[in-house]
Parts: sequence; C-alpha cells; structure tokens
Amino acid sequence: MTVWFFIIVILSQAFLVGGQIFLKHAMNKTEEAGTDRRASTFPFICGIGLMTLWFFLWFWLLSQVELSYLYPFDALSPLFMAFGASIALKEKMTPHLWGGILLIVGGLLIVGASQ
Repeated sequence: MTVWFFIIVILSQAFLVGGQIFLKHAMNKTEEAGTDRRASTFPFICGIGLMTLWFFLWFWLLSQVELSYLYPFDALSPLFMAFGASIALKEKMTPHLWGGILLIVGGLLIVGASQ
C-alpha cells in the first residue's frame, strides 16, 4: 500500500475519534446542573459532522482495499482514543489500559506486515 493509503486511514480514524470525543463532551455538558442545553449544541454538531466524514471516508476505503486488510486498521482508534480522552477530556489512563492498547497495536503491526 502507498503512503497515501496510510495517511487516509489515519485521517479516517482521527475523524472517528474526534467525533466520539466531541459527542462525549456534548453529553457531559447536558448533564451539568444549571447548564443551558444550547451549550452542548456546538460540540454535538461537530461530533456528528466528524462521524459523518469518517463514515463516508471509511466507505471509500472499503471500495479501494479488501476488508480483511482494512479492518485491522480500525484498531488504531483505541490508541487515538486513549490519547484524545486523556488530553481533551482529562481522563486518567492506567498502565493496564496502556498495556492493552499496546497489544492491540502490536496485532495491527503483525497484520499490516503480512500484506
């Protein structure tokens, strides 16, 4: 596969993770006591927009390569999610979580090297 393929796959996963982080942020805003519900509208719209971009980009990728090759790259999202949640949402990442993520990424590298 070309460098462009990997860039598009990473961009796709970034859209997915960004959308999920924006949606989680919007849900946290709606649960805050005394918060105007309109405060969660912008993050909600951004989340839906990013998830939509991910959806169509993922479909395009499916049309370009075999599913058995593309699907393991979906395993990048836990790695990106861990970084994104710890930075944007201030979530605490434990060593066990990082260990699990490293195992997932290791499996991805094995599958990616097989092509």
